[in-house]
Amino acid sequence: MRMYCKNITTVKSKTTHVVNYNNCIIVVKNVPCLECEQCGEKYYTDEVAERLEMIVDTAKKMMQEITVIDYPQVA
Repeated sequence: MRMYCKNITTVKSKTTHVVNYNNCIIVVKNVPCLECEQCGEKYYTDEVAERLEMIVDTAKKMMQEITVIDYPQVA
């Protein structure tokens, strides 16, 4: 995979994904990602992106003003 900075190497990492939805905030912690060694840009695998989308969609249905989810607990 080639990054925006043109680097081609990444390392496995974790990040926090934040979604602002209808004046509410959804926070998903400890999301696995690939991080560019040069610029720090983070990328999700297709599998993680699909699972993250499902987690966020579920959170939208039971929306509170702030929702915090730990990815490994629900993935």
